[in-house]
Amino acid sequence: MRVGFIGLGSQGGPMARRIAEGGFDTTLWARRPASLEPYADTPARTAATPAELGAASDLVCLCVVGDDDVREVLGGESGVLAGMAPGSVVAIHSTVHPDTCREIAEQAAAQGVTVIDAPVSGGAPAVEQGTLMVMVGGDAEVVEKVRPVFATYSDAIVHLGGLGSGQVAKILNNLLFSANLGAAMSTLELGDALGIARDRLCEVLHRGSATSKAIGSITMFGGTLDGLAPIAGALLQKDVRHAASLAAHAAAPEGTVFADADNALRLMDHPRS
Repeated sequence: MRVGFIGLGSQGGPMARRIAEGGFDTTLWARRPASLEPYADTPARTAATPAELGAASDLVCLCVVGDDDVREVLGGESGVLAGMAPGSVVAIHSTVHPDTCREIAEQAAAQGVTVIDAPVSGGAPAVEQGTLMVMVGGDAEVVEKVRPVFATYSDAIVHLGGLGSGQVAKILNNLLFSANLGAAMSTLELGDALGIARDRLCEVLHRGSATSKAIGSITMFGGTLDGLAPIAGALLQKDVRHAASLAAHAAAPEGTVFADADNALRLMDHPRS
């Protein structure tokens, strides 16, 4: 299978490297030539345009930032879809609204291209260890067809159901992570008020039964969200908005999970001096 990859960021870059070094015929594209330089030591080739990458690929993986970025790189005369042949597949690794996946799938179907959503979780360290989580939505046969590519960087490829279901799972994952951050910070602030040193309480929570990835992240950044905000703040805000949209559409109760998530986002918007 020939694989094209776009989105060579801190997570996508290691994914692309694992695919190329896993023996797949791989083509890369990036807006900036400098983004391609780190892959000169891999077997991967580079394309001049997204359309050229699409023409050279049976599967195109996208790991760009958000909904508009996915639309931009796929559409237009020089976009990925302009070059793709019937029977090929687009995998959206970016975390976007499920409706965006369905919109793109309808556009792609007109030329015989299938879209699946495959958002990921775990970050670059998980990619390098081959343990990234992939949450997949789409046709089961297509998922099985591309599974060997995903397996170059993941040991947890979970098929959730129809198109968009992978995005729903990822958005709920990030909603809960945001809520855990908010609840953890509220606990640390209560500890402050009760006279417990924050660094010591972080140590207890991180090693005790209350531990979570959120506590681990807060502990790593010295007991605040200041260090996490530049890395993940905007992305978590986007995903919590998507979660609120999904909840409203389903007429589902939001519950306290949104209040805790909003608390974390508020703190990331106003870091301590």
